[in-house]
Amino acid sequence: MRFILHCTVIFSLFLGCSLSVVAQNQYTISGTIRADDTSENLIGAAAFITGTTIGATTNNYGFYTFRVAPGTYTLQFSYVGYETITRQITVSRNVRLNLTLPLAGNQLKEVVIEGGSLQEKFAGAQMSIEQLTTREAKLLPALFGEVDILKTLQLKPGVQSGGEGTSGLYVRGGGPDQNLFLLDDATVYNASHLFGFFSVFNSDAIRSVDLYKGGFPAQFGGRLSSVVDVKLREGDNQKFSATGGIGLIASRLTLEGPIKKGKSSFIISGRRTYVDVFTRLANRANEDKEDYNPIPDYYFYDLNAKATFNLTPKDNVYLSGYLGNDIFGFRNSGFKFDFGWGNKVASLRWNHAFSSRLFANTTLSTSSYKYTITNKLDIFSFNLRSDIQDYTVKTDLDYLPGNAHKIKMGVHYTYHKFLVGRFQAGAEDNSFSFGAGSRYRGSEYGVYLADDWQPTPAWSFQYGLRLSGFFNQGAGFNALEPRAAVRYSLSENTALKASFTSMRQYIHLVSNSGASLPTDIWYPSNKTVKPQRSTQVALGWSHLFKGGQYLFTHEIYYKWMKNQVDFRDGAQLFVNDNLDEEFLFGRGDSYGSEFYLEKKSGRTTGWLGYTLSWSNRKFAGINNGRRFPTRADRRHDITAVLMHQLAKRWQVTGTWVYGTGNAYSIPVGRFGLQGPPGEDVSVVPVYLDRNQFRLASYHRMDLGAVYKLRPRRGESDLTFSVYNAYNRRNPYFVYFDEVKNAETDQTQEYKAKQVSLFPVIPSVTYNFKF
Repeated sequence: MRFILHCTVIFSLFLGCSLSVVAQNQYTISGTIRADDTSENLIGAAAFITGTTIGATTNNYGFYTFRVAPGTYTLQFSYVGYETITRQITVSRNVRLNLTLPLAGNQLKEVVIEGGSLQEKFAGAQMSIEQLTTREAKLLPALFGEVDILKTLQLKPGVQSGGEGTSGLYVRGGGPDQNLFLLDDATVYNASHLFGFFSVFNSDAIRSVDLYKGGFPAQFGGRLSSVVDVKLREGDNQKFSATGGIGLIASRLTLEGPIKKGKSSFIISGRRTYVDVFTRLANRANEDKEDYNPIPDYYFYDLNAKATFNLTPKDNVYLSGYLGNDIFGFRNSGFKFDFGWGNKVASLRWNHAFSSRLFANTTLSTSSYKYTITNKLDIFSFNLRSDIQDYTVKTDLDYLPGNAHKIKMGVHYTYHKFLVGRFQAGAEDNSFSFGAGSRYRGSEYGVYLADDWQPTPAWSFQYGLRLSGFFNQGAGFNALEPRAAVRYSLSENTALKASFTSMRQYIHLVSNSGASLPTDIWYPSNKTVKPQRSTQVALGWSHLFKGGQYLFTHEIYYKWMKNQVDFRDGAQLFVNDNLDEEFLFGRGDSYGSEFYLEKKSGRTTGWLGYTLSWSNRKFAGINNGRRFPTRADRRHDITAVLMHQLAKRWQVTGTWVYGTGNAYSIPVGRFGLQGPPGEDVSVVPVYLDRNQFRLASYHRMDLGAVYKLRPRRGESDLTFSVYNAYNRRNPYFVYFDEVKNAETDQTQEYKAKQVSLFPVIPSVTYNFKF
């Protein structure tokens, strides 16, 4: 009750201050801005009165609103990649103005949904945010030609991968479990396909991606390090179309069109790999050969669907869904192994404009992730399964008391169901059987209130408070999470920014770092396992130059983390009814400096980023209590991305990345233990400090080109990619090979050997739309 009372008082103060600044005798200009070619709402489109700073940008549903005194005004509406249009209106009462923006005359007839301009990114108080367009992602070269949004995010400063061939994100020193992935406001728990080589997000269905690395707005909670907010496309409500692509390992197809023209639309997008088709043919052709080892069977598929209904000028309903699975199997002479994992996500959203100043969005969603391992050897079999399932309801309100204030408030509640390490084994004839596993329930809530206040053109503030809590097995946790950000413009082209963020994480990822399979278990906080906590501060400097074509930013940050989770040596994570005893808890810190130069207009676009960072942990039961670097601690990280319109039908792209090698542990020596006479000597490795050594530095260049064809109908192109163009053999992991004396057959030495995954890999993909 004390926390709720605090929030109520703060809410009253915020609202009272905001209402006090509302000028009398003012009227509201509001409406929605859509794309003319697709009829989809445009996110971040600008609506301003020419010659002034009065105006607004559209929210996630294309809605804008601001207030003016009575009079005649010239309004300007703009969005990157679309024509800027003006309207002259006379305001003597509230005005509702909905309009569509046509594609810019020099744009090809394709779906181009881009984020805000560099000017908008410079002007806002929000810092530590990266906005990604699907157009950029589709142009960049990719492994096997498969466009991957998470791979593209790894090209931004402060964002690192776990290593070669992985799509997990390590953001500003945090772990992969500390990232919140949202797909149309529903949580996605495992964002990877193909053992981490690709992400679950199909670029054909994605509309926009925002990555928050710090300075988190108050509406986000539940994770410590980042929020990846993914929005699906709405589909064209004017005409039917089909988009797709055929690549080396996968094909995809997207269908979209009106359900009722101008009023409702749908989009369905599917993707599937087909390597398993060829491996099955090879297995059948060689199954009769002696000593033939079958090739494991593997494929993944995913399906996105969305329906949009414009019920009234003030009401819109969105129904979104995602289904994805990875299937891995191996069969050989009485042995059968099957492993599958996947996500299911669904959300129903209703947004309603109560007035020109009050906008609401209510979401009902469900999300689940599970994996199942089944193993059968002759008559004996076992089954191992874990999953998490969520049911969420939340409401968010946008309120505009005046042009100087934009208030957001909301509440959310999630009911969690956990199945942890359910293990069953036995004989087919039921002569014996046994099992283990645990079920848990948990309730998580969040209430927030935030204000975006711009008292003068030079000053801009974002401040808010989030009250969060979690209840499970008689244990309850509540916390206040303050958020604040400020921008001060030194000039029209130079600004200083700062932010402060407090976060809590109530569910934890239990993962065996030595496992080759993604056997991840989500585990709730309880009386023993306390919530993770983080506090992050950041300072930044932004500068626009060359007439706003270039934006340079420099941010420094420091993040403190408490109740970080690790596990005892030899911990049993997957068949254990008392998993609490395996946890260790400690502290962490990460800090660094990020430099970023970006260009988004003209024939040549791209960005250059450099990060200098440190990331450490400290546990009483690990490394003798001494501080040690995390595996993702990377001193230097450089990314360079270039996209150039070579000719009307040719576009070339290239990326280059460099990173300090990952920290890892290797034995510095070995000693032998002799058992009873006649038994072999047992060799025991000797380790010193955890993660004391480093793999070789990682660097790679990828090249690509897009050639637009001239089909009789629709559009098509050929996308060429060369992954790892100069064939750098980057380290995946290091192992030790036992070298024996040829004469005595005694171990002579242990020699370290490096394993690399990908050499140079060329690929071509055919993309079409009709």
